[in-house]
Amino acid sequence: MDPLKDPANDRHVKTLKPPPHRPLMKSLMFPDKLKNKPDWKLLKDHLLKEGRVSKEDLCKLVGDCNKLLKNEGNVIYIQDPLTVVGDIHGQYYDLLKLLEPKVGGNPETTKYLFLGDFVDRGSYSIEVIILLYAIKLNYPNTVYFLRGNHECRQLTAFFNFKDECLYKYDQETYDMLMDSFDLFPLACIINSKFIAIHGGISPDLKSLEDIKKLDRYHEPPKSGLFCDLLWSDPVDQDQGNLDGQWKGNEVRGCSWFFGNDAASKFLQKNNLISIIRAHEAQLDGYKMHRWHGGKDFPVVITIFSAPNYCDVYNNKGAVIKFENNTLNIQQFQQTPHPYLLPNFMDIFTWSIPFVAEKVNEILYNLLQVGDQVDEEEVNDEDIKQFKELTQQNKKYDKQSTTGSNNAKNTEKLKKKIIFVANMIKMQKTLREQSESIIQLKGACPDKRLPRGVLTAGKSAIMDALADFNIAKNADIVNEKMPTMTQTPQQSISINKSINSTSSKTKKK
Repeated sequence: MDPLKDPANDRHVKTLKPPPHRPLMKSLMFPDKLKNKPDWKLLKDHLLKEGRVSKEDLCKLVGDCNKLLKNEGNVIYIQDPLTVVGDIHGQYYDLLKLLEPKVGGNPETTKYLFLGDFVDRGSYSIEVIILLYAIKLNYPNTVYFLRGNHECRQLTAFFNFKDECLYKYDQETYDMLMDSFDLFPLACIINSKFIAIHGGISPDLKSLEDIKKLDRYHEPPKSGLFCDLLWSDPVDQDQGNLDGQWKGNEVRGCSWFFGNDAASKFLQKNNLISIIRAHEAQLDGYKMHRWHGGKDFPVVITIFSAPNYCDVYNNKGAVIKFENNTLNIQQFQQTPHPYLLPNFMDIFTWSIPFVAEKVNEILYNLLQVGDQVDEEEVNDEDIKQFKELTQQNKKYDKQSTTGSNNAKNTEKLKKKIIFVANMIKMQKTLREQSESIIQLKGACPDKRLPRGVLTAGKSAIMDALADFNIAKNADIVNEKMPTMTQTPQQSISINKSINSTSSKTKKK
């Protein structure tokens, strides 16, 4: 059947292929029953077209992958060649770009380490998980996952992954995936010289044995070593010398900031060179943390693999490629993706503010108030009309015992007219600014807007949409642990070859 066939003749973009109307058949998804491995290439293309996988096949995929994850230790050990990937955040179409040979490498021939934050913020987290689990089942000894701070129930309920699961599947599917995330390892040692974690180190972390002793098979706690591995951050480079080496992380609302002294002390004690982590959006997709100038080997390296994060950050994505004891950074640009309404709204819910605005406009015109919206700004003609209306009511009052009530009704009518006029202006402004803010924030957590953003005005919001730092500052409220209450561009290669076996002194 021609995929472009349009029997109803109602597709506005005739050249755009319609999504598959049925889930991928099990016989196609699992072609070899003996090997029990999914056809990840077919699955990749199916999801690219916005196709779905049945719940039964998803459960099988997750269950088979869980057996592999549970048998891996809290700390895994990997040798290069290796590609290290940072946050993905539900950006499935950017993940496909990342997996290309010119960027991260073909999974058939490339070893991968993913540092967590597979879900939330983007609208295709389910697709990210399905594809990565399928690849993991095909290459269990060359593809590895670490847990990020978003692989937990608290954040996925606060952000949009839970909503995505309920929209595409159901509560049972969400619970199944949360249980699967509980199995992810926490750290990785690369070439016996680098430690890879999602967030950072902890004052409770003295040696690798401390990580190995953790019970990881549950929801991460709000404090302690387990929490810090997922949540802590390196302090800004101009604040590298911290009093006592540690500072409370007020940005995250939990865990710690650590500087050069704390990082260096941990690395030296454990005979390591550097900490590789994700967890923070970066304009260039990566950041080399050197607190003592540009000649030192970076004590901490941050990698972020979600380009144009939340569709507004305008940042590049990047991966780290280890090969022959050499570290290289490979950047890549965003890939266009299909548009979904915010928070997976249906078209009827999305259209309510527009309908309400139009209804108010109709009422406004019927009441013939004019274009003014404030009581003080009602013009002389409006006042004249109200006076005439009042006089007519007074004449009627002489013939009726309810004259006083009519006068009161006239005053109420005046207030209602002004109220409706004000509502028209407020709804229009709020709708326009809310759309910009939702675009700025990506998925709007908890269905609420950030405090103070509306009062900044639409012009300030639109400025934020074009600037990484402004967007990041506007979105910083969403970096906290929640309380209970274009055309793809060519990849840019930055060759920062560093001999990982050389000592720090030799790097100066």
